[in-house]
Amino acid sequence: MRSKLTLIALSSALAGCATPGVNQADRGVASVNVPVVTTADYTFDAAAPGGALAPGEADRLGGWFQGLGLGYGDTVYVDGSAPAARSQVAAIAGRFGMLVSPGAPVTAGMVAPGSVRVVVARRRAEVPGCPNWSRPAAPDLANHSMSNFGCSVNSNIAAMIANPEDLIHGREATGVADSYTASKAIEMYRNTAPTGTKGLQDVTPKGGK
Repeated sequence: MRSKLTLIALSSALAGCATPGVNQADRGVASVNVPVVTTADYTFDAAAPGGALAPGEADRLGGWFQGLGLGYGDTVYVDGSAPAARSQVAAIAGRFGMLVSPGAPVTAGMVAPGSVRVVVARRRAEVPGCPNWSRPAAPDLANHSMSNFGCSVNSNIAAMIANPEDLIHGREATGVADSYTASKAIEMYRNTAPTGTKGLQDVTPKGGK
């Protein structure tokens, strides 16, 4: 029993040696500066008497999509029980290469009778606080990672990711494999001529062998 009490006392004493207020998350190799994905919902209420878009509403909706810069990474929803209007919205979204997703996020206010609400959910990824030079790189007797560690790589990932939602969770398999689609990138890599070779002559420089 005495040995157990000694071990407990020793562990408590070591725990008390930790400096309070010091961030221990940057003591390993994991990045402290990581991408953060935010979501913003944009709404457009369109008149749909009788379940179909009113004259002129399709043009207004198309202009709204264009103004938002609708594209890959956005998600389009239609809130309201109007199948005909939903099909019309889907046709307009299709001009931008987008599909209408089932369901709709919760938005402020009620959808007025005789209208539908089009919702565009937009996700953005960024690494807040970067670049981060809040702490000098040296000396660091506690062997922390640099305060800017991870900013470069993760900021590039956040800038290049086409759909920021992919950073949150992976995509579910469809169960259908297309070998042609999977090999397109490899085929292009093999068949495309290297860049920078145009205009070069096959001449051995002087003194070359």
